[in-house]
This record gives sequence, C-alpha cells and structure tokens, in this order.
Amino acid sequence: MKPVLRRAARGLRRLPWPRTLRARLSAGLVVLLAVSCAAVGVAAVVELDGFLTRRLDQQLADVGSRLPASLEHQVPKPSDHDGDEHGDTRRQVTGTFGARLVGVRVTDAAVVPSGSAAANLRDVTLSAADGARLAALPADGRARTVALESLHASYRAAAYRGKDGDVLITGLPLEPVEAAVRRLELVAGIVFGVALVIAGVAGALWVRWSLRPLNRVAATATRVSELPLASGDVVLPARAPAADPRGEVGQVAAAFNRMLGHVENALTKRQASEERLRGFAADASHELRTPVASVRGHAELALLHPGPVPLQVTRALERIAAESARMGEMVDEMLLLARLDAGRPLERRSVDLTRLVLDAVTDARAAGPGHGWALELPEEPVTVTGDAHRLQQVLANLLANARSHTPAGTKVTVSLETDGDTVRLDVHDTGPGVPEEIRPGVFERFTRAEHRRRTEAAGGGAGLGLSIVAAVTEAHGGEVSLKSHPGTTTFTVRLPTPPTPR
Repeated sequence: MKPVLRRAARGLRRLPWPRTLRARLSAGLVVLLAVSCAAVGVAAVVELDGFLTRRLDQQLADVGSRLPASLEHQVPKPSDHDGDEHGDTRRQVTGTFGARLVGVRVTDAAVVPSGSAAANLRDVTLSAADGARLAALPADGRARTVALESLHASYRAAAYRGKDGDVLITGLPLEPVEAAVRRLELVAGIVFGVALVIAGVAGALWVRWSLRPLNRVAATATRVSELPLASGDVVLPARAPAADPRGEVGQVAAAFNRMLGHVENALTKRQASEERLRGFAADASHELRTPVASVRGHAELALLHPGPVPLQVTRALERIAAESARMGEMVDEMLLLARLDAGRPLERRSVDLTRLVLDAVTDARAAGPGHGWALELPEEPVTVTGDAHRLQQVLANLLANARSHTPAGTKVTVSLETDGDTVRLDVHDTGPGVPEEIRPGVFERFTRAEHRRRTEAAGGGAGLGLSIVAAVTEAHGGEVSLKSHPGTTTFTVRLPTPPTPR
C-alpha cells in the first residue's frame, strides 16, 4: 500500500501545477466548480435511479405473480367481454418476464412481446446459469435485480411460492430506468461541461481584473529594481496606484508605497552622508598635501646639513622623510578617489595601451628584479580612448600589487588582446593567491591582507591601490575582475574599444 501511495505522490508532484497567482485562483475556481457539478450530477443520477427503481418495484408488486401463475395453470384465452380476474391472467406490461421453477429447474419461461395481443406470450429458453440465478432468489416477494444473459437484459424480479410447491418469478425490465439514467448523465455532462468552460473563462477574466492593482505594484517594483541604487542620487518612480485599503491587494499596495517612502528617505540620507564624506575626504586630502610636503622638505633639508649630525638623528630624519613620502602618496590616492567619486570627467584622448604596458613592465622589472616578468602583446598596437595618466596608474598599481604580494622568483605575465568590442588586459602571477576571506572585497578601499598589515612599517600600502584600479576602470566604462587560487592569480581589466571612424 505504501509504495502505491508514494508513486501516487510522485505522480502528483510531476503534474504541471500553475505557478502564477492568477492561474492558481482560476484553476481553483474551476476545480471547485467541477467538484460541485460532479456532486450535483452524482446526487441527481443516484436519486433518479432510486426513484425509477422504486416505481418499478411498485409496479412489480402490483403485477404480483399473475404472469407465472398463468404459465403454471395454462389459463385459456379470454373472450372480448371477460376481464382479467375472470380468465386472462397475462395482461401485463410489454417486456414483463415470467418463469416457473420446480426445485432448481426452470419448467416454463416467457416474455410479453411488444406490439402483440395481451394473451400472446413469447416462450424463451434460459441457460443453466440464468436458471441458477433465478433459483437463488428468495421466495419472499421482494424485488431484486437479476441479469439474464439469455435475454441480454437486467430485470427487477420477485419470487413467490406457487400452489403446487413450485416458485413463480415475475420480472420487469430495467432498460427504461437505465436509459433514463444514461440520458440524464449525458445531459448533465454536457451542461456541466459548458458551464465549466464558461465559468473558467469568466473566472479568469474576473481574477485578472481583480488583480490589476497587484500587477501595477509588480510593475512599480520592477522599475525600482532596475534603478542604480548602489550609489548616487536616486529618485524613485511614482508610487503604485492606490486601491481599496479594505482589500488584500489594497493593503499590499499601501504597504509597498510606505516601503518605497522609507527607502527613498534612507537613500536621500545616505547620499547626503556620502556627499559630506566625499567633501571631507577631498578637503582633508587637499589640506594635508601642504603640511606633508612641508614636513618632507624640512626632513630632507635637515639631512643636507653640512655639520656633524648624530647617527640616531640621521636615522630619525630618514624615517620622517620616508613616512612623509608614503603619507603624500596616500593623500594623493585619497584625493584621486574623492575626485572620481565626485564624477569629475577624465581626459578623453586616444591612448596607445601597448606603449603604456611596455613602460609599466619596464618600471616593474627595475623595481622587482627578483621576479620573472613576461609580455604577451599583439602585433598591432592596441588603442583605447581615455586618460593616459590614469590608465598608467592602473597598470602601475596592478604590477605593484603582483610584486609586493608574491615572493621572489614568482613569474608575472602581462597580456593584452582585443576581444570583440573590448580590450582585455590580464596580469597573471604564480604566487600564493589572494586569501579567500578577502576576495569578495578585494576592490574595496583599505582592504589588506593580514600579513600586509603586519609589514606596514616596512612600507606597506594603505589598501587603496586596487580600489583605484576599479574606480579608474569604471570611469572609463570598463570593468575589472579577479580569479585566484593557490598558485595562480589573474586580474582582468576590460575597456571598451574606440568606435571605428567611417
């Protein structure tokens, strides 16, 4: 039993269930109506069958055993003036069946034919199986259903005790009852089928009309999902049309509009906070450039003093000059990011990217002679439209990142190619790879590996190099990505190619 139930459950799960709310409501309406129609139809058929059967049983009780009794006593044909009770006991309904049994053997059997005189009977011969069925009927005068294969019909039959110890059986055909029930089933099936089709179409239209406010809410949500909400000043679209707040759809629309209002207020406050932060970063970076340059200049001037200077003072001045230079670079990077965040336009000129790659790799080879540097460049020069100085900074940061985060002996390969309508630049190294925990935020600001933080005193960066790479690339309409595993790391920069002149 359990395997059958499991197979049935799997079969139900494979059915194509409707997925949308509109389809589910329409399907549910049709299913409920179909169940109701089926219940009404079954009740009507059962009631009609019972009613007609009871009427047939009443007719059978009125007929009694007159027909089989006439077979037993062979009553002669009456005259035209004789009545039923004075001679002819065979005036019966067309199709009436009569039989006389002695023991379990049928001695006589006849049927009243249609279109003949009342006294004319058609003798029939029953099979042994039919005789056994008739012999099994209790002789209590109650009507029961029996199927006679010899006559190809079913009868409501009643058995009575005869005067000679025999059994007399009278039967009325069930064919009129069955015909009426079949006709009712056909008519009910047609009427209910048409009603289901009409109700399904009307219900689908009604559900669609009722869910129009919900569709408008979904359309508004779709427009909101397509907005660039990550940054910048965001203006949300018009709210969803209001509906009757007493209904579920109206409540959803009202709640959605309230949510949009809260989101818009939060985005407005976030934008104002970001603007203040960008302004502070730009102003602080700009203001710090002068004192940092002044500290660095005084430290270098003190190192040039011709007189004797204690060794400890010289080392302190050297550290001051080095840290001032590092702080100056950090201030320049923060100022660049602030300008990019503010959306300041970059130069738009034709840039020979192949030349920039050659120069950047030459500089990297001089800064990191312990690494292996390789170039893979196309035969023809690759040009893009953009700011040459900023693109040079992208290359320098990527190569510096590969050099500073990999041990000596690591091979770094820089490849450049044109891929359809984009230019692809790959910087690949065979180092230990980027730690998995910082990969998702590797292009965010101030993201550094733990070992870099511990070596910050040795000249480690502030974690702004890759964020500058991402910001400059996006400002040029491109994108940067990372693929890293132990033993292989690849930074990929894609830039759009300049339009081909006509």
